Amino acid sequence: MEFICFSKVVQPQFSMKEKSKIIRVTTVPISMNIILKGQLAYMNEFYELVGVTGQDDKHFKDIAEREGIRMIPLPMSRTIRPYKDLLSLWAMFRLLQREKPQIIHTHTPKAGLIGMIAGWAAGVPVRLHTVGGIPWMESSGIKRKVLALVEKITYCFAHRIYPNSKGLAQFIQDEKLCPKEKIKVLGRGGSNGVNTDFFKSDPYLRRSMRSQYEIKDNEIILGFVGRIAREKGIVEWLEAYDKIKDKYPVKLLLVGVFEKENGILSEEIIQKIMTDDNILYLGRFDDVRPYYNMMDIFIFPSYREGFPNAVLEACSMSLPVIATNINGCNEIIIDKLTGLLIPPKSASALENAIITLLSNAELVSQLAKNSRENVVQNF
Repeated sequence: MEFICFSKVVQPQFSMKEKSKIIRVTTVPISMNIILKGQLAYMNEFYELVGVTGQDDKHFKDIAEREGIRMIPLPMSRTIRPYKDLLSLWAMFRLLQREKPQIIHTHTPKAGLIGMIAGWAAGVPVRLHTVGGIPWMESSGIKRKVLALVEKITYCFAHRIYPNSKGLAQFIQDEKLCPKEKIKVLGRGGSNGVNTDFFKSDPYLRRSMRSQYEIKDNEIILGFVGRIAREKGIVEWLEAYDKIKDKYPVKLLLVGVFEKENGILSEEIIQKIMTDDNILYLGRFDDVRPYYNMMDIFIFPSYREGFPNAVLEACSMSLPVIATNINGCNEIIIDKLTGLLIPPKSASALENAIITLLSNAELVSQLAKNSRENVVQNF
C-alpha cells in the first residue's frame, strides 16, 4: 500500500533568544526512565524539556525529580485499542496546541503513532521519532500487516526517523516504510549510550552480593536482565539450562519483570522459574549493577532488538556475553572477539555456547576484557 508522505526532511530555524521547547514522549514512564536517563537533564540545559508519558506512577515521579523537567501524564495503551487510542490522540493534539513546542520527539510504537499524527495536526514545526525496535518483526499474517501499517503511518507524519541500530535502519529501508533520506542512525547506534564509569565491575560488591544470596565459590551464575518474555528467548534459555545443570554447577539469575501483554510466558514456564532452587528470579531494580556483579556469564537470547542496552551494560561490566545474531546485538558483539553470537530460537546453539565458555577460562577472560574495551571506545 502506498502512502502520501506528509512530512519531508526539514532543517529547523529557531531563534536563540529564548529556549526552544521540546516535548519527549514515551508510551509508559518506565521506558522514559530507562532509555532517556540523564539525557533529559542534559538537554534541559539548552532547551525547555517537557516529558509526556502514559501514567503518573513511581517512574513518572523519578523522572521529574532526577531530570528536573516538567512531566505531563497522558494515558496511552501499548496495545491497539481503537477507542482509547482516539481519546489519546485527541488529548495529545490539545496538549500540543496548548504547549506550542518547536519539536516533538517520540519513542516507542504507540507514542510514535499518536505523537506524530497529533504533532502534524497541531502544526509542530519539527517531528522526530526514534525506533528502538519493531514488534512485528516476529509477527506474521494479518497481525504483521496491521502493525506494519501502523509503523508506516507513524513514519509518514515524522520529519526524521532515528533507528537505534544500523540493522534496524536497513530493515526499515527493505520494508519500504519511509523514504531513505528520512532515516538516520546516530553514531554507532543506541538510544542513550552507556556510562562506562557507572557500569564497572566491583570485586568487593561481587563478593558481598554472592554472599548475600549464598552463592558458592564454585557456582557459575548465568545472568539475564530485561523483560521476562517469550521473545527474549527465555524458553530456549531454560531448555539449555536443563541440558547442562547436571553437568556443571550453574545457577540462573533473572532481573526484570514478567511481560503481561506481549509474548507472555506459559504458566508452566513461570512456575519453573519461581520454584527451581537453582533459578534466582529477583524482579526489577532501578540499579542493576549489583546483579551484574553477581554474574559470571551474561546470556541474551532475544528474538528481536533495536539496540539492547542490557548488552551494552553487561559488556561495560566486563562480562563475557552470549547473544543472538540479530539487529543490535551483532553491532555490539564481535563474534569470538567480544562475545559469542548464536542463532535465535536455538536452545542447542545456546547450550553449546555456554559449554564453550564453561570449559575455556582463557576465552572467558579474553572476551570479558575485549567486551569492555569495545564499549568504552565505541559507545
